[in-house]
Amino acid sequence: MTEAKPTTWQEINAWRKARRVELIGGREAVPADERHRWNDAITPVLERGLPVAEGTIVGFCWPFKSEFDARYAVRHWRERGAIAALPEVTGKGRPLIFRKWWPGAPMRRGVYDIPFPDGTEIVVPDIAIVPMNGYDEQGYRLGYGGGFFDRTLAQAQRGILAVGVSYEALKLSSIFPQPHDIPMDLVATEAGLHRAVAGRLQRLDEGDALCYSKQVMAARGLPRCAPFPDDGGYASPPCYAADFPGYFGEEPTKGPK
Repeated sequence: MTEAKPTTWQEINAWRKARRVELIGGREAVPADERHRWNDAITPVLERGLPVAEGTIVGFCWPFKSEFDARYAVRHWRERGAIAALPEVTGKGRPLIFRKWWPGAPMRRGVYDIPFPDGTEIVVPDIAIVPMNGYDEQGYRLGYGGGFFDRTLAQAQRGILAVGVSYEALKLSSIFPQPHDIPMDLVATEAGLHRAVAGRLQRLDEGDALCYSKQVMAARGLPRCAPFPDDGGYASPPCYAADFPGYFGEEPTKGPK
């Protein structure tokens, strides 16, 4: 019997709550060694597919309920001069703030008992690695229901490269997105980096992922404190495709959003 499609916000909200419980339970039920293999596959996907230059601020989340552990990728980027930051919830219905983090930084526990830096400098991420309980073919994310990341991204007015991270087993056909939902710029899973084109996620190879990330970040003036070199010409040869609208499937007259 086919499940009825939710149409009203009340129905969609109830559907999301039910899916959230199922997906988190399913994720936590995956054997630890299998999750470790998935994590080990995702880490190099992020490291090789994102242009994290020296001085780039990378926001990430402390792993929670068997989510992907971004700390290994963050360590890789920090060793190359990036700045790491963790989110702090400052109140219901308010955007997140991000505080600088480093190994040994003072920490305390907040919402859901998740640790965050205690009183370190507030920064604005250039790139946010966003955990997803589930995700759909358009790159929309199913979170924990608080709307914190959506408000944060809305406040930034697309001034952050949002990279959602999840596992292939947690993909849905749709989360029935609403006006307040904001899609991820890229979706990372153990299968690679993806972007939504014509309503479906398409996997990018390593070179195209890097080029697309650079293109989006350049259009948004990112990273704020570590701009990419500008020689006045096209990008380096492996990235030449990013200089030509339409290569990645977007409308030829439009740039990245």
